[in-house]
Amino acid sequence: MSHTVIADFKCNEGRGAGFLKTLQEALPDTRAFEGCELVEVYTDADNADRIFLYEKWATRENHGAYMAWRAENGMAEMMGPYISDAPQIVHLKSED
Repeated sequence: MSHTVIADFKCNEGRGAGFLKTLQEALPDTRAFEGCELVEVYTDADNADRIFLYEKWATRENHGAYMAWRAENGMAEMMGPYISDAPQIVHLKSED
């Protein structure tokens, strides 16, 4: 069964569009990462500076390996000018 993750990014005022561009450039590598089944990008309909990623991974371990890889390749530094705080990452467990 897939592992679902939601990432909530709060951008600095007026920086949401720039952050979206950075994400769009990074998404092909994310989608190609082992275990990635789906990544969708959403913007808060009432706040363009709040961005969400809805992700499906084969396993939680795949997501963990992906996060470690992103930390190693400097993604946090690339996001720094755009986001106001560390993203909130939520791991969901299906109750169906």
